[in-house]
Amino acid sequence: MTRVALDLLGGDHAPESIVDGAILVAGHTPDVEVLLVGPVDVAERLLAERGASGRFRLVAASQVIGMDEDPARAVRKKRDATVRVAARLVRDGEAEAMVSVGSTGAALAAGVFTLGRLRGVSRPALAAIIPAAAGPLVFLDAGAGTDATPELLAQFALAGVALAQVRLGIANPRVGLLSIGEEPGKGDELRRQAHPLLAALPVEFVGNVEGRDVPHGGRADVVVTDGFTGNVLAKGLEGAATMLRGVLLQALTTTPEREQASRALLPVIAEATAAMGPDELGGAVLLGVGGVVVIGHGASTPQGVQSCVRTAVQAAREGLVPRIAEALSDLLDRTRAEGVTA
Repeated sequence: MTRVALDLLGGDHAPESIVDGAILVAGHTPDVEVLLVGPVDVAERLLAERGASGRFRLVAASQVIGMDEDPARAVRKKRDATVRVAARLVRDGEAEAMVSVGSTGAALAAGVFTLGRLRGVSRPALAAIIPAAAGPLVFLDAGAGTDATPELLAQFALAGVALAQVRLGIANPRVGLLSIGEEPGKGDELRRQAHPLLAALPVEFVGNVEGRDVPHGGRADVVVTDGFTGNVLAKGLEGAATMLRGVLLQALTTTPEREQASRALLPVIAEATAAMGPDELGGAVLLGVGGVVVIGHGASTPQGVQSCVRTAVQAAREGLVPRIAEALSDLLDRTRAEGVTA
């Protein structure tokens, strides 16, 4: 049994979508125990309305951190906030992972304050596994922070390589720096300063990659950027996939004859485009903290919540955090042995 602490009050559609997502998890994966973290009376009412009373362990937490609050300050002040309580459950061994689709900054702060950072990590990054056409790749930072320094991008590269080794089984992952052109001098000052730092790391650095290289894949196994740019691109990919699905389905069903002729294609199109949608990507792992923390899209549906829990369960069962810590520590030792600072 894998236990996942789920933030009841996080997200645009909380708490209803969170409860519905937990019910989906319970119905499909009986070997996963969801701990609903939030006001017990709210959880009990919603579960009773859905005929699911008594199916979940409820963990009391009375406070929520809003999207308009300063995350670090709010996490320090609100000791009974849902994300802090969920992080404590992971720290104390009462859960193997935590999931929140609320404030990314709050989940980041709770993870850092409660679970600590891994060696060599000054700021964790959100790492998403993107199902690119040429094969999955690691994409980070997908939105843990809105800015970065060249040194942070170098750290993200090492953490991303460690994740690609552990999760994707790639012995020598190729690293690309997201920019507006392939030439080394392209991009803003951050990209231009980060390029030589990444080139000096003991990893296979392929240079700059462009936005189209993320959904296509093939050029790099790890794509590194700052959190602002990463979040914009990730949401753009989600929106493009949703738009494409709608356009294709509409084109194939404009007439009864066309709908009948294309009936066999409809589920194929739905499946192919869903892979890049927010309900299937399954959230992103907060890479660099001492426990499994998965952060999902604020607009997550119940299916999106279920996907986030699935990602958390997989990470916990793989022993992702200790394996990442070991791989990252090895990369740091190699980096410092070659006289490179990261």
